[in-house]
Amino acid sequence: MADKDYRAAYIGKWHLGEEGPARRGFDEWASTDDHGDYTNFLISNAVTPDKQDGRFSEVAISSLPIQLSRPKFLEKRACEFIEKHRGDPFILVVGFVEPHSPYNGPLNDEHPIDQVELDATAALPENEDIPLRYRLMREWQQAEALLDRDRLPTQLFFGITPEEYRSIKQRYLGLVTLVDRSIGAILGCLERCGLTDNTIVVHTSDHGDSLGAHHLFGKETMFEEAARVPLLIRLPGQTRAKTVPRSVSHIDFVPTLLDLLGQSNHPQCAGESLLPLITERVAPPRNIFVEWAPNRTKIKKGTKLARRRTIKRAVEESTRTVITPDGWKLCLRDKDLNELYNLSNDPLETRNLYADRHHASVISRLADEIHRWQESANDKLEV
Repeated sequence: MADKDYRAAYIGKWHLGEEGPARRGFDEWASTDDHGDYTNFLISNAVTPDKQDGRFSEVAISSLPIQLSRPKFLEKRACEFIEKHRGDPFILVVGFVEPHSPYNGPLNDEHPIDQVELDATAALPENEDIPLRYRLMREWQQAEALLDRDRLPTQLFFGITPEEYRSIKQRYLGLVTLVDRSIGAILGCLERCGLTDNTIVVHTSDHGDSLGAHHLFGKETMFEEAARVPLLIRLPGQTRAKTVPRSVSHIDFVPTLLDLLGQSNHPQCAGESLLPLITERVAPPRNIFVEWAPNRTKIKKGTKLARRRTIKRAVEESTRTVITPDGWKLCLRDKDLNELYNLSNDPLETRNLYADRHHASVISRLADEIHRWQESANDKLEV
């Protein structure tokens, strides 16, 4: 921010280095990380750490009542900041951890189980025409689900049967509601302080969760359930809701916020402002690019899905994906199976069309788009 009058606070989950938000321009920080402010909060409320190093496990945190939950802690700290700086311009980031595994919380039964709908692909046969890395993830998660039944019968991390998928999703929705209530309380605090009419509110997420879709859990795939996230923006004086019926890139978030605040974009920001879309000015359709770099993929011991060398290669794959305005999605990989989906006709991504020679021209066109984007971003990966 060029305007230094703003007070900036970061409250919650932080995954950008141990130096913390202070090195990134934030004046105040309340942490939910290990040995941070939330840990101290629990200890001050007579909660004993369940780990020998003085930390709380995720299972222990997920079993706490609402008043001691992370969302309630973040809500309280956020409202304290708002009330303290109600007379100052401020930027407040609240990073909720939930909803997240172990899919357990104080509102597990908030949503009736018979009203929880499964994703359609959770009830379809397992698709084998997907990258080997995805199949290795699926195999490991299913093996873990069998162990979970014995270790944590009320707190499944993964599932195998539709009934288990439904139970896990019920708990996940309870966590969503838990966060929703705290967001509502923070918005209520803005209203009580008379700040609603001059505050921009943005709600988004860093990733989705498959929750049994494609027989997978978590993130780390290019499937829509994991890679697509919500982006809601409430502007001062806004009188009606509007839905933008097209995909945008998360990398445009910061340039958009700076534009809304009347600030110039920082040269480090690769994205573009979405303000023309928000204000209904003409904005040309754009491709969306998503990339994946190798991470830690857990493998079931003794897996027979492929030879060891093939598995090692697959788990080290990198992906470059393009989603086009006309509904195509191409995933090119350096060390695993490529994918092509028509999201207009196959929004559930059940039919990988990459090997279909009738789509050779589409693949060529989209691959050229990826390669041009890589060149503009100085991305040297060969896909």
